[in-house]
Amino acid sequence: MKTSALQIRIGERLLIDALDWEVGAGECWCVIGRNGAGKSTLLRTLVGLRPVDAGNVFLQEKTLADWPLQALARERAFLPQGRNDAFGYRVIETVLTARHPYHNAYWESEDDHAAAYRALETLDVAAFAERDIRSLSGGERQRVAIAAAVAQDTPLLFLDEPTSALDMAHQVSVMKLLARLCKERSKSIVMVSHDLNLAHGVATHALLLMGDGRWHAGKMEDVMQAPLLSECLGHPIEIVRHGSRAIYMAVEEEK
Repeated sequence: MKTSALQIRIGERLLIDALDWEVGAGECWCVIGRNGAGKSTLLRTLVGLRPVDAGNVFLQEKTLADWPLQALARERAFLPQGRNDAFGYRVIETVLTARHPYHNAYWESEDDHAAAYRALETLDVAAFAERDIRSLSGGERQRVAIAAAVAQDTPLLFLDEPTSALDMAHQVSVMKLLARLCKERSKSIVMVSHDLNLAHGVATHALLLMGDGRWHAGKMEDVMQAPLLSECLGHPIEIVRHGSRAIYMAVEEEK
């Protein structure tokens, strides 16, 4: 996937200007910025849920508008922020909906069920397969939603704050899963995250949105620098080195 001179506006605000950017196979990109910088709006634009304001988004050299919807759904999966499960579907049915792009008929195949159960097991929610999705906790629902994105089995995954509502253990396990998908299956992942330390542990690249049209994109070690992050997030950031690890800390400002 790549963008050419992409521009994103909300009303009169210019959020992203002239974004020339490419996501390669096996790369995990973290999109970073303060609230209102355009992170979620960017993801919705990249998956084709809102039109570009200028420029283009390309998938395999074709613009999103040139892709039939079913074919596009086999190329990219999207986990939005703030999921709302309004209907009483079983958990397994919720995940099976992600397999619809592969159907030539209405009914799911044995392969679809196998893929759905594998994804549930991977996210540690297989025990809930027959439960009403509305009976689960927020964190459990989030893991089911991630399982659905995994079961869709697309080369590209767009994840908006995938670890929100998860406890620490599951935050770590989800990030390890994303790293494996990139490394072992050459998936490409673009995710929004406010946790710099979690993101640094899995992402290979970062895209910083400055909120005024400007942006910075590149490898983690090039972009995740204290001055850039401090400007991007509107608060002083300090990087503490501990062995091979980099720990990102918000600096306590003097009163």
